[in-house]
Amino acid sequence: MHPSRHWIRPSAVAGQFYPGSPAALEATVKRLLWPHEREAALAVIAPHAGFLYSGATAGRVFSRVRVPDRVVIACPNHTGWGAPLAVWPEGAWEIPGAAIPVDEELASAIMAEDNRFQADRQAHLMEHAVEVELPFLRALNPAVRIVPITIGSFPRESLIELGMALAHVAWDRSEDREILFVASTDMSHYVPAAEAERCDRMALDRIEALDPRGLYDTCHEQAISMCGVAPTTMVLTAAVELHATSARIVDYTHSGMVTGDDRKVVGYAGAIVS
Repeated sequence: MHPSRHWIRPSAVAGQFYPGSPAALEATVKRLLWPHEREAALAVIAPHAGFLYSGATAGRVFSRVRVPDRVVIACPNHTGWGAPLAVWPEGAWEIPGAAIPVDEELASAIMAEDNRFQADRQAHLMEHAVEVELPFLRALNPAVRIVPITIGSFPRESLIELGMALAHVAWDRSEDREILFVASTDMSHYVPAAEAERCDRMALDRIEALDPRGLYDTCHEQAISMCGVAPTTMVLTAAVELHATSARIVDYTHSGMVTGDDRKVVGYAGAIVS
């Protein structure tokens, strides 16, 4: 069944964050993905800036992961539009040259598991942080289906509860089909490079320790401007509940490495949780 045009989400940032033509996008993603043995993972943490700045880091992390047919992508809500915890529930998302279907059964199951997950399109209409992950996911698995989720500000324990709900949904489907969780986040924003590296190291240490509460607390206590601390806390909780045993940082960069200006940078990290 083809999704109704009513539920097709057109690309919002093609030609801005990444190439706007199918051929240029395919060539760029092919260049950013490294030949690498791919492993099963429970979760991935990947950046979402323009490909010029964070595409290399995203490529390095996705290159190492086997992308299953079902992927849940959680990101911060940069626009402030829509529901606090917004699921795009059906249809498909367009990128140049492709329409990536939403896994409607999985989206429905997530919303049924915890009613804080709400069907809402407005939060996603101009949000870039799910969209920029899609060219990598589709390149690695053309059959991929997605559940896009944007998340606003939630207390720590609410994020833990939401992560446990995601894990419960995945656990119920573990014999049916593998699910990969993606937390889309950048790290420190608009601080000197040395400060970004110092602060981001504290946050990444908590990720490597499989400590979602510690990640949330560290970012808040140290005023680390990691935009996706909420989705990362939620996704890391889900992975821990699904018996994750390791988390490793695949890559860390910042925008100054591209621009040559270290006065105000944004940090980018890629991590695999398995």
